[in-house]
Amino acid sequence: MSLALSTLLYEWRRYMAAVMALALSGLLVLAMTGVFIGIGKGFTAQIERSSADIIVMQPGAKSLGGGPSGVPRRFIPLVYNHPDVVEVRPLAGGWGQFQNIKNVDQTMSAAERARQGAPRQQGVQVRIIDTSPGAVTIPVDYSEELIDALRQPYAVAIDETSLRTLGVELGDRALFNGQTVRVAAVTRGYPNMMQPIIVMSRDSLRMLGQTSDSSPQVGPLMVALKDPSRSSIVATQLNVMGGGNYKAWTRQELADANQNAMFEEGILVIIIGGCVVLGTIIGVAITWQTLRGAIMANIKEFASLRALGVGMGSLNRIVMELSFWVGIVGVAAAIFLTWLVQMLAMANAVIIALPPALLIVVGGGLIVISMLSGLLSLGILKNSQPADLLR
Repeated sequence: MSLALSTLLYEWRRYMAAVMALALSGLLVLAMTGVFIGIGKGFTAQIERSSADIIVMQPGAKSLGGGPSGVPRRFIPLVYNHPDVVEVRPLAGGWGQFQNIKNVDQTMSAAERARQGAPRQQGVQVRIIDTSPGAVTIPVDYSEELIDALRQPYAVAIDETSLRTLGVELGDRALFNGQTVRVAAVTRGYPNMMQPIIVMSRDSLRMLGQTSDSSPQVGPLMVALKDPSRSSIVATQLNVMGGGNYKAWTRQELADANQNAMFEEGILVIIIGGCVVLGTIIGVAITWQTLRGAIMANIKEFASLRALGVGMGSLNRIVMELSFWVGIVGVAAAIFLTWLVQMLAMANAVIIALPPALLIVVGGGLIVISMLSGLLSLGILKNSQPADLLR
């Protein structure tokens, strides 16, 4: 075991402030970035969690919502022409006005009725699934019980994060565009910070008179393949068959494009950039001062090493190695704290997404901060004069 690592293990209290500074700096960046990525995944969850292997959209679309994504209905049989395709269904949706229905108890007093409040009316987005067994538009995390509930006429499902906003609970009746629907199921993991989303079957939408089955334009095409492992090859072949009239994406390609599109938003880059700058300043300042203080506390030990013939270059390497190990421990603490925050967020139906690339970038940045702090602390070693041991 090296001298630097032994020093950190046996005198860990002196370096705890530096470790916590790095951990909190990492937590700030990871949590903020993870929240924004999670918000984006909430918007695209139905596609990313679908059983579709390929999604077909307009050639000008750069991501889901990043340009026109719908395609002409006549493209459906064209996609079916590929021998590996087993199912093609359009991803339908829409919007409407949702209003809860207050159940008025005649025995309630006027004050109790006033506390109950007036009915809430809210604009909502509508997402459609096909409830036939194994349909490509059904997200993979939908349970059989949820799908069975949506097979009932006029049944809708609402994410748990939108129940309070819409003023309904499981089993309640409500009005959608003036017609009665029933909250038959509650989903989890599909939050939308912009507008509540309700899910219903294509049959229920047709019963409500909102169907777009006769429209020449449909939503993105969800494509299922015989062999999902060939999705990249089939997507390339479909693009050749389309002659530039549409673009076929694998599910992973579209998920990556959606994630990258989020970081093209100016305000998002400013917020995350501000967190990075603030975290860097805090991390460097506190880590530097902590390492400086720890080295000063051990100045006699460093003077003893110099008296034994250890050169300044070796002492500098000891300090830099110590800074490196402080950075490693700080990265581990940052990931652990972020994991705790992620668990707390999930318990409250908030998604904090932490891609491996984000962990690697932030972890590497924390180690650089620690090494920079160690570099700034090297000047204190000049005070480690062997003559000081005689005082």
